Amino acid sequence: MTNDQNIHWHPLPDAAAVARNAASRILAAGAEAIALRGVFRLVLAGGRTPEAAYRLLAGADTDWRRWDIYFGDERCLPVNDPVRNSVMAAKSWLDQTGIPREQVHIIPAELGPIEGARLYAPVVSVALPFDLAILGLGEDGHTASLFPGHHHPSDSLVVPVTGSPKLPANRVSLSAKALSQTRQALVLVTGKEKQRAVTEWKSGKKLPIAGVVPLERLDVMLDAEAGP
Repeated sequence: MTNDQNIHWHPLPDAAAVARNAASRILAAGAEAIALRGVFRLVLAGGRTPEAAYRLLAGADTDWRRWDIYFGDERCLPVNDPVRNSVMAAKSWLDQTGIPREQVHIIPAELGPIEGARLYAPVVSVALPFDLAILGLGEDGHTASLFPGHHHPSDSLVVPVTGSPKLPANRVSLSAKALSQTRQALVLVTGKEKQRAVTEWKSGKKLPIAGVVPLERLDVMLDAEAGP
């Protein structure tokens, strides 16, 4: 369960403010990581709100050559399918930067959940700890592709997901263990449909998002509709 003392809640007026705040925090975390360690290891989430933040990053002034990009989860679809998180991130942001292609570590989910997870695990293992993980929150409290009622080996860094309640059913996801091995996590939550999940999380319900316990801190950006 997440340590409440390490969760910092940030109510904001609307989704645009959440995106702006997220973009600013990503750049700040990047600058700090590069200054201290020479590299910034960032985990990306899918979804509309992260996409809005990514678009704001496209023209940022930073040393993109020092960024290493990873993904929290991916759908088992063809490489160029527009629904994939990697395709969304590339079109909205990554293709407009100087991040070397080999530093964008895409989940090979097109190979299926089992093989995709097996191949991505060593990629994640050598990257830990991440500097920052961007996460979303589903209406049911899921994050990445970790859904309520699904159980995965506790020692795995990357897990195959089958029978997802959201299509497509087959996915690959970083585990709560891997997502917790990040210095900071940033959860972006917008829309009134998320309000119940936020309330349940705050009340201590055992949701997948509550299993993510970063090494240093977790910041939650909420718009007015999502806030309880």
